[in-house]
Amino acid sequence: MNADSPIADDLAMSGSCTRAKVENFLYHEAALLDGWRIEEWFALFAEGATYEVPPTGDGDETDPATSLFYIADDYVRLRERVTRLLKKDAHSEFPRSRQRHMVSNVRVTALVDGVADVACNFVTYRARRGVVDTYYGQHLYRIDCNAAPWRIRSKRSVLDMDMLYPGKLSIII
Repeated sequence: MNADSPIADDLAMSGSCTRAKVENFLYHEAALLDGWRIEEWFALFAEGATYEVPPTGDGDETDPATSLFYIADDYVRLRERVTRLLKKDAHSEFPRSRQRHMVSNVRVTALVDGVADVACNFVTYRARRGVVDTYYGQHLYRIDCNAAPWRIRSKRSVLDMDMLYPGKLSIII
């Protein structure tokens, strides 16, 4: 039995968008990433969704049209990223790293017509070949709570680090 089933079942129905349900949704997302179930993780995104990681120190107002982002994926590029990471020739993740995604301080900052703007803090640990990298910052989501199941319309992961060391960002934070 899948430990995520009650959460997934709870979110399979559209309806009320409470902070507690949003937290469960984000915990479910983290569990999918931790288990390297990235095809299922990708399925959380709505068609037309975006996933962005702006450069360190630039904050959440940076535009990928005018700045070089670590990640600036539209829906098609995100699907290609997932497909590439699952291949054995993705040397940065083969063998794949071990990860833990921590989510905290979840806040629904706006709710308009069933679409929630959500902010939360995160810490992601990545262990590979005896080295543990730590990434931390704030996720900014737009989640469609009307969809059944819920879908992510956008996700922006703003790193609070002043630089990436050793400069690798091959995982999905």
